[in-house]
Amino acid sequence: MTDKMHNLVIVGAGPAGIATAVESYILGIRDIVVLEKDQNHNATIRKYYKENKRVDKDWKGQKVELDGNIYFVDGTKESTLDFFDEVIAHHSVELITHTEVQKIVKKDDHFEVLIPGGSVKARYVVVTIGRMGKPNKPDYKIPPSIRKRVNYTLDACGEGEKILVVGGGDSAIEYALDLTGKNDVTICYRRQTFRRANPTNQTDIANAIAHGEVRPYLGVDIEGLEEDEGRVKVIFSQKEPEIFDRVVYAIGGTTPSAFLQGSGIRVEDGKPVHDENYMTDVPGLYVAGDITQESGGSIALGLNHGYAIAHHIMRQIKDCPECKPLPTVE
Repeated sequence: MTDKMHNLVIVGAGPAGIATAVESYILGIRDIVVLEKDQNHNATIRKYYKENKRVDKDWKGQKVELDGNIYFVDGTKESTLDFFDEVIAHHSVELITHTEVQKIVKKDDHFEVLIPGGSVKARYVVVTIGRMGKPNKPDYKIPPSIRKRVNYTLDACGEGEKILVVGGGDSAIEYALDLTGKNDVTICYRRQTFRRANPTNQTDIANAIAHGEVRPYLGVDIEGLEEDEGRVKVIFSQKEPEIFDRVVYAIGGTTPSAFLQGSGIRVEDGKPVHDENYMTDVPGLYVAGDITQESGGSIALGLNHGYAIAHHIMRQIKDCPECKPLPTVE
């Protein structure tokens, strides 16, 4: 990167990040760049959603009216990625991939966004990194000899394996359902019901269990894992140990607190602290998307965050006599 001063740098290319860039562009803000550590936008959807998985505008059925100019509707993994491809292309979003932000440093009149080998300067920065970028891992240690058999996606799963899926949310249920027919599948959840999941997934997993396609271990905790002749021996608290070819954890993700706090963002109860405009205690530094939410991520809310932040930044630019004049809206 050069010493060019950008008006806006956005960290993360999910729905909230893309919306912030697009809504800012529509308002007339230029010199915007989106930094993404993965190889393309919406990495969470690409990595953790199976083919043809349903993607809902609203999270768990909550109805959210869209405020901005991105009219997203329910679809599939593929249609959602295609939709955001078109949005990015149509609004000339400058997306720089394979670029992981290490830290955000506040200077007197701008920010230095530190990346490998250099930094990017910006007047305003919006952090929209997701929780699933850092998937939750179990508290107990995983023996090195079986780490390749302990996964957080289905990428390494093969046919004919005996697989234990751990978790009770939508991802865990969808992983278990996707494995049926080709594998011996068990789902283990510490609670007695799948009430966290959306109604469709609750119905589908109930049907799979009723037809013997998935074996449920409900109300069961796991105390640890051991290696057993190259396979995974699972130590349960409420039942006898059992050996599996593979264990897949789908137990959510965590807010990247160390990164946020290292960038001067206050974190309380696992969430970054912000005001009604999604600005943190550091003036000009914002947060948006699922890291601001209690659990899970609503695409609609993320899009609305981007709209609100863009308008707040525009108001501040207009009120800043020292700022570089904005170009005429094209």
